[in-house]
Amino acid sequence: MTQIRDFSGGIHPAENKQVSTGKPIQTAGVPGQLVLPLQQHIGEPAEPAVAIGDRVLKGEIIANVSQGMGVPVHAPTSGVIVSIGDQPVPHPSGMVDKCIVLNPDGKDEWCERSPTSDYRSLDRDQVLGIIKSAGVSGMGGAGFPTNIKLKPPRDRKVDTLILNGAECEPYITADDMTMRERAREVVAGLKIMAWLLRPERCVIGIEDNKPEAATALRKATQGTQIEIAVIPTKYPSGGEKQLIQILTGMEVPSGGIPADIGVMCQNVGTAVAVAQAVFEGSPLISRIVTVTGEAVEKPGNFDVLLGTPVEYLLEQASLQPSRTNRLVLGGPMMGYTLTTTAVPIIKTSNCIIAATANELPAPPPEQACIRCGQCAEVCPMELLPQQLFWHAKATEFEKAEHLNLFDCIECGACSYVCPSSIPLVQYYRYAKGEIRIQRAEQVKADRARERFEARQDRLEREQQEKELRRKERARAAAKAQAQKQASAEKAVASGEAVDERAAKSVLVEQALARKKASTEASHAKAAAPAKPAQEKPDIDALEKQFSQAQAKLETMQTMLEDAKAQQADNVEKLERAVAKNHDRVKQAEDTLADARKTLAAEPQPTK
Repeated sequence: MTQIRDFSGGIHPAENKQVSTGKPIQTAGVPGQLVLPLQQHIGEPAEPAVAIGDRVLKGEIIANVSQGMGVPVHAPTSGVIVSIGDQPVPHPSGMVDKCIVLNPDGKDEWCERSPTSDYRSLDRDQVLGIIKSAGVSGMGGAGFPTNIKLKPPRDRKVDTLILNGAECEPYITADDMTMRERAREVVAGLKIMAWLLRPERCVIGIEDNKPEAATALRKATQGTQIEIAVIPTKYPSGGEKQLIQILTGMEVPSGGIPADIGVMCQNVGTAVAVAQAVFEGSPLISRIVTVTGEAVEKPGNFDVLLGTPVEYLLEQASLQPSRTNRLVLGGPMMGYTLTTTAVPIIKTSNCIIAATANELPAPPPEQACIRCGQCAEVCPMELLPQQLFWHAKATEFEKAEHLNLFDCIECGACSYVCPSSIPLVQYYRYAKGEIRIQRAEQVKADRARERFEARQDRLEREQQEKELRRKERARAAAKAQAQKQASAEKAVASGEAVDERAAKSVLVEQALARKKASTEASHAKAAAPAKPAQEKPDIDALEKQFSQAQAKLETMQTMLEDAKAQQADNVEKLERAVAKNHDRVKQAEDTLADARKTLAAEPQPTK
């Protein structure tokens, strides 16, 4: 027998659950168009695996996650991809995001599936792979990928596995009807998760306002060691940390997760999706959604294809637009008002409330805090909502974070009891968002600093290596010069260089004699009388000289480029040589051009 405990705070708002539990779960049908966001859970968004114009089958992967934390998106029915782009998505801000739009063809033709009858014969990683490939993510909260959650770190052994069937928020009955009508699938999914985790204890927690669901689960768990724990109805008993405290008496540490204390929570809808993925080979392409409120004539729970527009679903429940004052996605405590009915149902959508003005009236204007302390009394996390509000309003985010702002589960209990109608949760969300932005900016700054420091280190290292190479070349040159000097001295000492020196002297004298003769010839030519007729220029010789000058210039330029690349010591010398050869090429080119003009100006012989 499970010992039931209590948690601090909590409230008892009007339940309004009986409105949508009078009929069995209905099939919503196939709308004319399905809009499938690429991000329907916490983690990385999926990337399209299809193109516009492709025909896809029911259950086929249309978007996948290649890296990071995420799961794929599947086609809820067969049809044709008509667009891939930004569409309105479920979000408090009314934002748009990248979506795949599918037009159903009416055939509802399945792709090939691979059901598994005996999952125990597989490795655990194989079963986790099946769950990931089926696109299963948490269906009761923020949508954490289930395959990752079912594989905790080795140092965090899960001793207690809890299936959350509390469904504490008013109006919502999707989990209640799932447990009533699909109890066997719920238990089957729980058994798979228990086989993966090997906990010592499995518990299904249900609030005492769901007697039919508790009865159905007791019947489905006969002959097993699974415990059915019926807990008192109090909001937010369905919160993960609160349910753990109720069923185990342990508290999740601030900033921690349930696995830190050996506990794991899963939603009953997630358990059904796991069972269908393993035993049927069916991916997560639909979910149960509660459509309720006084503005619909046929409230109830619907089995809805993911991507179904809210507008279509409201039509199935016979919405009365004239009576509709607000449309809320989710529950009245943690949900948010929809700005358009074009948004689609996604994996985490569990309720749509079409409320009249009397049912969910607009909140009165915010007034000054009177410091009554009621918010602190009802806070299930034992925080200080009043101080958090002041710090958030004053943008003192560091102080708010110091008071464990991120432990707030945004249940809305504080806002519900506030006599000044202060939207406390909105202030907390704002503060959390700003802190996340600041953290992201800090991460960017840190990465930029790391890149700069790495670049500076690299440049300094390259400079040191360059200096080291220069010193090595200098040492090598000095060593070669020393060896040459030593060889010369040795040759002089042994008398071997006498003839060589004599030969060199003869060569120098001959060169000087040639230079002298050339100078004298030039002077004699200048002193000689001018010839009556100018000699005809030798164009072929001049062209040959010009070509030779060009070739030598190209060779010198190549040598200069190689020297620069190797950071050689003779770069300056080669630059001077290249400049000198440029002049020689220019001179040869001018001489050739003058010769051609002279030749062209001579009178041509008459024939």
